[in-house]
Amino acid sequence: MLGITTNNEAEDWTDEDVLLRSKSSPWLFAILVKRYQEPFMRKTRGIIRDPLDAEEVVQDAFTKIYVNAEKYEPQAGAKFSSWAYRILLNTAFTRYQKLIKDGQRYTAIDPEYEQMFGEMKEHSGFEERKDGIERILARLPGHFAYVLRLHYLEHWSHQAIAEETGENVGTVKARIHRAKAAFRKEGKDGEAEALL
Repeated sequence: MLGITTNNEAEDWTDEDVLLRSKSSPWLFAILVKRYQEPFMRKTRGIIRDPLDAEEVVQDAFTKIYVNAEKYEPQAGAKFSSWAYRILLNTAFTRYQKLIKDGQRYTAIDPEYEQMFGEMKEHSGFEERKDGIERILARLPGHFAYVLRLHYLEHWSHQAIAEETGENVGTVKARIHRAKAAFRKEGKDGEAEALL
């Protein structure tokens, strides 16, 4: 039985190797699930408080990782985990936004931001700008994408974000400032400047 790999042999493989080989040997994907399930749950519970919703987000993320395995391209300085966490965070944020729309999560919006949000929605092109923002956010580290999404797309005040994350307002302001700089750097040809 040459060419058949057992899970025990594959335990020492890199994440990238396991992902690549799991396309022809699906049982190997269980190794990635074993490696990442607990850290994924911890990360997701920081965004989605309900354990059942968080578990569903993690399962959805693993499904997307497996289905999109051929799209993964190793890059210098970026590991499989960066790509996998980006998929997880995007899945979690999508679920979080759905929960808000369904009325399962209420937030106190600063009146200044509430007015600005209303004006932005009325302005033509809001949805296109939102799509552009989401494309850039998907390329940022998760902690930057999280605060920018809350502040600019969901219009949370600094205070509300501080309460959600358990940090002080000064830390939140500093993180938003650094996240905006990363956002501008990631956007190409002035794309980011026009969006935020």
